Amino acid sequence: MDPYDTPESTPRHGASSRLKGYFIGATPLRKRLESVRKQASFVPTPPRRKIPQCSQLQEDNDPQKFAFLLHKQWTLYSLTPLYKFSYTNLKEYSRLLSAFIAAEKQKGLAVEVGEDFNIKVTFSTLLGMKGTQRDPEAFLVQILSKSQLPSENRGQKVLWTGWFCCVFGDSLLETVPEDFTCVPLFLANGAETNTAIVGTWFQETFDCHFSSLAINAFNLSWMAAMWTACKMDQYMATTEFLWSVPCSPQSLDISYAIHPEDAKALWDSVHKTPGEVTQEEVDLFMDCLYSHFHRHFKIHLSATRLVRVSTSVASAHTDGKIKVSLNISS
Repeated sequence: MDPYDTPESTPRHGASSRLKGYFIGATPLRKRLESVRKQASFVPTPPRRKIPQCSQLQEDNDPQKFAFLLHKQWTLYSLTPLYKFSYTNLKEYSRLLSAFIAAEKQKGLAVEVGEDFNIKVTFSTLLGMKGTQRDPEAFLVQILSKSQLPSENRGQKVLWTGWFCCVFGDSLLETVPEDFTCVPLFLANGAETNTAIVGTWFQETFDCHFSSLAINAFNLSWMAAMWTACKMDQYMATTEFLWSVPCSPQSLDISYAIHPEDAKALWDSVHKTPGEVTQEEVDLFMDCLYSHFHRHFKIHLSATRLVRVSTSVASAHTDGKIKVSLNISS
């Protein structure tokens, strides 16, 4: 997907207006920030994508942390590079963000972080959540409820989670200066008020900018094809597509469910380029689905808009929501 092809919007609009005050005047830092943002503002979708033969995810991941990311709905944001971010300061960032949330709570904001503001913030790395050695390490941010008893850490409840990552980001990393850390994808799970406050703190601390990340029909088609291509240990769900038909007085949705093994067989019949997926193959895969549906129901799905895909690997919606539930064979 292209993380920079959607209109700009931040997790909280007030943060954007306040941040502008930091960049009044043509300072060297302001010029460098604008340069980085322009260079990372557009990444064209390639006509073909290689299938990695060896993943850092498989080699280095923390199974417990990775499992925690599964089966949750994540809201996607794109993110400009972080200025002066350091992985050695994660403990300090935890303390600062905790204090920032407390200050926001005192302003009367509905932060939804527990009774008596019994919360703490943790930053930690997500080892293995990268495509190549060059990619920056992914990191996880969590808001937890504090246990009433200091000795009982097991009583902590996760109230909000967000994680930042960069996977196969070579084309972006080439343009990023040393002072910046490029983790262009931010995923959040939890109350939107918490997402807004965390986003504001990152913007004020690292001079970055968040944008809501929608997933257009073109990229949903790519996701459907590539997820269908995955070899599964066990198929847990049907392959399902949802199209939206604009009409009056209200829109009409068309759902199309396929047995996952049938979808895999269809993909295998159109996939002719070992080690990669091409745009031509994705188009042919979708055209076969359109033709089959038209033959039975006389409806041209190509005239509608694809808004959601769901497979045994993951599901994604055009509004920027994604859920991963993979169980892929090695």
